[in-house]
Amino acid sequence: MSETKQEGITAKKAQDFDEWYTQAILRSELADYSPVSGCMVYRPSGYAIWEKLRDGTDKEFKKAGVQNAYFPLLIPERLLTKEQEHVEGFAPEVAWVTEAGNSKLEERLAIRPTSETIIYEVVRKWIRSWRDLPLRLNLWNSVVRWEFKHPTPFLRGREFLWNEGHTMFATREEADAERDQILGIYKKVTEGLLALPGLVGRKTDSEKFAGAVASFSIEHVMPNGKAIQGPDFHSDGQNFARAFELGFIDQKGERQLVWQNTWAITTREIGVMIAVHGDDKGLIIPPKVAPIQVVIVPIVNDETRSRVLEEAKRIRDLLQDSYLVRLDDRDYLTPGRKFNEWELKGVPLRLEIGPRDINQSQVVLVRRDTSMKRAAKMIEVVAEVGRELEDIQKALLARATESLASSVHTARSYDELKDTIAKEGGVVQAAWCGSEECEEGVKAETGAKIVNMPLDQPAVVGTCVFCGKAGIAIANFAKSY
Repeated sequence: MSETKQEGITAKKAQDFDEWYTQAILRSELADYSPVSGCMVYRPSGYAIWEKLRDGTDKEFKKAGVQNAYFPLLIPERLLTKEQEHVEGFAPEVAWVTEAGNSKLEERLAIRPTSETIIYEVVRKWIRSWRDLPLRLNLWNSVVRWEFKHPTPFLRGREFLWNEGHTMFATREEADAERDQILGIYKKVTEGLLALPGLVGRKTDSEKFAGAVASFSIEHVMPNGKAIQGPDFHSDGQNFARAFELGFIDQKGERQLVWQNTWAITTREIGVMIAVHGDDKGLIIPPKVAPIQVVIVPIVNDETRSRVLEEAKRIRDLLQDSYLVRLDDRDYLTPGRKFNEWELKGVPLRLEIGPRDINQSQVVLVRRDTSMKRAAKMIEVVAEVGRELEDIQKALLARATESLASSVHTARSYDELKDTIAKEGGVVQAAWCGSEECEEGVKAETGAKIVNMPLDQPAVVGTCVFCGKAGIAIANFAKSY
């Protein structure tokens, strides 16, 4: 179904988060449903946010020495079955092409759920010696995973946009060193562009990526207290190298297998941004990813229309070399209707100008995040807008960081963990012995799983919150998407 009429949000974020979230996305015109179940349409403003996140991330990848490439959408079944653990992990989600025109294909083709298998079948021909390494590739594409859980725009869908990093190294030490670099990039862009903090940590073996030796993630906490996985990094060891014979001749003339990593950030981050920053009026988009950073709303009547519009256009022309500006000169809407629409769409800063403002050589700046309103001199408008946008960006990150901190709790006993999960939600940090039985036991009884384990672990962990045996790590327990 589709909502095309511009309306305000009727649901309250704190009372009915799921309904609020859906209305915020549809009525702000970020996205829409498509005729294909579980697959969404990115409307221009939604896609513009992704472009800013993608381009900012891609810039960091290139600075790190990663090169972009593209590989086919379709993957022959024989390749997908080469790495058994990988296949078993994705088998329920794979969509298949079995016919072309009126003819059945001799071999089924998978619509990529991820590209490891087709990449490694090809690049093994590119690598001959240690001089060909490291090989660090990145793809910007879409993937299809035919999940059967309830689809939610941006957060969980059958097709989504992402990056796929695929890297190959001569030594394990080089491969391991890449983890902090890539997670550092993801932390930089999620915090710096989207104003989204997260909890960095290692996944348990039961939660790691299919085919990986170890997986790491940045976990966000949503306003409803549930955790959701953000960007991730996977140390693949030599699992795929063995399956695809990804070898090279080292400096001693001996044949070795490469060491590999994979990593990704997805359009899910846009959904988390909407959820974390938005309010009952609609979206609040951080200035660094906003499709429109400043909207100018002229306050006119029949007598002053020409004069005010002329001044509004002059201010737009002053600003548009530095910022993404929209002049809303629609004459069939009242200023109040315009205010509501741009607040719904999350434009960070509104600039109002009327005849009285012109007489006083000023404009009025209104922040979306706080609704604070102040006058600024016209002669200083470019600098004043820049200062306000910068402050909004910082304030959103500070507010989200404070919210995340208040969502992280500790528990020394199982009763305390259960009580906190039931009453407070969020993330509960508690000792874990490392056994899958305890991990599953907590999940079965509380609905909370281990989303990851902080990389910085204390010297003394304590006893497992579930079984009482010696703990091996502090784990982040949470209900999750």
